[in-house]
Amino acid sequence: MKHLNRRRFLTISAAACSLPMQAAAAPARWRGIALGAQATLQLAGLTQTQADPIFTAVENELSRLENIFSLYRETSEIRRLNGAGHLSAPSHELLEVLSISNMLNSATDGAFDPTVQTLWQTAVGADSAGAATGWTHLQYNSQRVEFTHPDAAKMGLTLNGIAQGYITDKIADLLRQKGLINVLVDFGEVMASGQRSTGQDWRVGIETPDGQRVKQMTLTDRALATSAPIMATFDGARSNPHIFPPSARHQLRQGLVSVSAPTAAIADGLSTACCLLSVHQIQVALEQIPGTRLEALQPLI
Repeated sequence: MKHLNRRRFLTISAAACSLPMQAAAAPARWRGIALGAQATLQLAGLTQTQADPIFTAVENELSRLENIFSLYRETSEIRRLNGAGHLSAPSHELLEVLSISNMLNSATDGAFDPTVQTLWQTAVGADSAGAATGWTHLQYNSQRVEFTHPDAAKMGLTLNGIAQGYITDKIADLLRQKGLINVLVDFGEVMASGQRSTGQDWRVGIETPDGQRVKQMTLTDRALATSAPIMATFDGARSNPHIFPPSARHQLRQGLVSVSAPTAAIADGLSTACCLLSVHQIQVALEQIPGTRLEALQPLI
């Protein structure tokens, strides 16, 4: 499971389905912080006054979702779960992501496993008490989420391999509810709805961590996510992996995996897990989840 790179630059573009006289005007713009990174949002077809309430709604929704999924907010649901080993009255959103995670865990033969948080903490020296993993040791229902491992204190949950995609989906949904039918949300995971203002499908690129373009493609009413477990550092060396095998039977195999899917959450989770799978295992996993497609693959070097 990957540890979130919070230094990405996040962008959202959308256009209203009405107000044709204003469509040619400069789009309304917002700049701020989203998911811990610099972010921009531009809305075409709306005046700044019309757009400001939408900008506020997006900010509020991002903050609300971070209060569920962020490992950096002490009072978030996931931080409280990791601290106590259990969480009462989990939000609908947390349960939904856990349900998607369960599906992905099954489809990828256990490669997608959000219980690897303590592996990351041990790797960076933040936890010297050891780590315990295993998706089967996480139980959840509408009343409670809890770790059931015999040594539950050594367990931790990270949803960084799927939550960013899920948040991408939620922001795209919010904008559509506001009447913006042509939407591109790029939080590292991309969700494209409708088309560009030119009437063409959205164009997106797949790039390596060092900026090398791997593929150019169009996207509409579909999501795209790319995972690369090892990045180049400023001195040209390679970073330590930020995707962790959940067990001894899993290992890093792919240097870059890009997957498209009906939702960004599914694309995000699959691209993460597929870095730990062989080409054949990737094919098997994608066959189990309708509407998914492998868009780019580079073996680990």
